[in-house]
Amino acid sequence: MNTSVFERKWGTDQSKELIVAVRYNLIIGAVLLWGFAVNWLMVYFIPAKTIQSIDYGLFFLGYFGCCFLGISLFNKSTNPWVSFLGYNLIVVPFGLVINVVVSYFDPALVLDAMRITGMVTLLMMGLGATFPRFFEKIGGVLAIALLGVIVVESIEVFILGIHHDVIDWIVALIFCGYIGYDWGRAQRIPKTVDNAVDSAAALYMDIINLFLRILKILGSSRRRR
Repeated sequence: MNTSVFERKWGTDQSKELIVAVRYNLIIGAVLLWGFAVNWLMVYFIPAKTIQSIDYGLFFLGYFGCCFLGISLFNKSTNPWVSFLGYNLIVVPFGLVINVVVSYFDPALVLDAMRITGMVTLLMMGLGATFPRFFEKIGGVLAIALLGVIVVESIEVFILGIHHDVIDWIVALIFCGYIGYDWGRAQRIPKTVDNAVDSAAALYMDIINLFLRILKILGSSRRRR
């Protein structure tokens, strides 16, 4: 039975060749850039109305099906190409959601959100590398906080029909913590090509969720002016 990516230890899966830290981190960066490039191309070439015309039930079934399959593949596989396939099964449905969301915002605001997300991501990666023990300790807190805010937001949106902007700030902070947490974990596991792809997949989901929340925060702030 394969070990989940962030539970892998030094000496596990000796058949995999270890690589130097610089190459390992460059692969993480390249895989992340691939995902962002695919998302950009999807936004550029696929009209948001085309996605919105898809039956909601079918869309969410396909979305969650692809995401869960992708997570399972990259989390359990020790083959980098299988993990990369799993990564793309996450990137594509995320790209469809991004496409629809950004269509409601001014392009300049989207660029601002991208710039802020990039700066925050680099900051949190630096903090994750500098204080790995701190981020390791708050992993459980982040998971509980995220679960709690999902429940609260679901009740507000689907039952009460309201939304408080503070939720966006809380979620953004949680994913800031997750970026530091996942980057710290990525540096502790064996440095292999497969683990680099797996780590990039986890970071991709953190970064995209952070971007979407920052975009909503900027949009809310502009509407109040």
